[in-house]
Amino acid sequence: MRILIVSPTYPPEVGAAPSRISNMAEGLMKAGAQVDVLGALPNYPKGRIFDGYRRRFSKKDVINGVRVYRYWTYASVSKHPLSRIASMFALATTIWAFAPRASQILKYDYVIVQTPSLPVAASAMAIFKRIYGRKTLLNVSDIWPDTAVELGAMRRGSLPFRVMQWMERYVYKHCDAVQGQSKEILEHIEKFGNEKPAFLYRNLQHTVEREFKPLGRQPFRIAYAGLLGVAQDILGLIKSVDFKALGVEFHLYGSGNQCEEIKSHLTGRDLNVYYHGSLPKQEMVNTLMGYNASIVPLTVRIHGAVPSKIFDLMPLGVPALFCGGGEGARIIEEYGVGLTSPPADFEALIDNIKRLREMPDEEYQAMRRRCVEAAGGDFNFDRQMERYLGFLEEVNVAQAEKSVVKKRPNQIL
Repeated sequence: MRILIVSPTYPPEVGAAPSRISNMAEGLMKAGAQVDVLGALPNYPKGRIFDGYRRRFSKKDVINGVRVYRYWTYASVSKHPLSRIASMFALATTIWAFAPRASQILKYDYVIVQTPSLPVAASAMAIFKRIYGRKTLLNVSDIWPDTAVELGAMRRGSLPFRVMQWMERYVYKHCDAVQGQSKEILEHIEKFGNEKPAFLYRNLQHTVEREFKPLGRQPFRIAYAGLLGVAQDILGLIKSVDFKALGVEFHLYGSGNQCEEIKSHLTGRDLNVYYHGSLPKQEMVNTLMGYNASIVPLTVRIHGAVPSKIFDLMPLGVPALFCGGGEGARIIEEYGVGLTSPPADFEALIDNIKRLREMPDEEYQAMRRRCVEAAGGDFNFDRQMERYLGFLEEVNVAQAEKSVVKKRPNQIL
């Protein structure tokens, strides 16, 4: 089985987006598939092409056995909507340089197209489905353009919104199947009259083999590891929550467009907040195991969003302090793997920090065990991959039956 995944981001980039796509690619490889990835020259989340890739239009890499075909894009971390849209359309244009590889493309059994970004997804759908007729699955991680509106990056009804909305309908219409990271995403797609095969593909982490050991809480240490951007607004969080007064430490890992402002804010201040930069993925996993909790923040309620960090933390036995609502909050509460508060409600977050810090040790250690149990049960990566391989076969059968139906009129004549 040969599979192409189209995704704007991929390691060595860091963050939730490249992590979930590399997990999928390596999981499929482990199952016996040959996997290629088509995307951009690495630039995320710094908004600058990485060293070793600059002054190039394209470059081919091999990362953990996955062949990665990368093309130039306009790299930017600007908050200005036009700059972000320009970046999306740049890659949507340059990936057409991959289109002439007819002999290679025709060998792919499946093409999995990541969205967002919608312009890249629309280009990929045109190339691989409309031109080459490959079985194409749409992997939806966020509901664009609605998410852009909820984040204040786009105005509903504006020209950019209408263009993105047209692209959204285009990719839903022409894909052969959909897979979404949340039930809310799949329910949203159904509203478009889409009756194609659908799969709930959570952004899960590979199983972590570890011996469960009790963890002390003196001092009580909280981590945040991920993108330091507008959607997370860690800068606003550390300005609003007095960690020193709470008697807890807050440790930050990652990068993004708020990074310099955060470092400037911390300079010369004794806030019990510490910034450590970015760490390689496995080193970050090992580091997180030593923390008592991790904050998973959203500035607004984003319909369909279930942050990957929830699933990153479970196998490590780290309870989540989730600032958000919807499906993510329901998972936290149903499985008892952390505490929840509304988005940007810092008073509620402070109350949850106190509650977790002061929780009887038996109750706290039980919460950590529930994290590990959930990761080994309903949120187990290997089990999901087994179900997903069955889903791919269902898509294959459905397409074969559809092809037979199309041929029948000619056969009758």
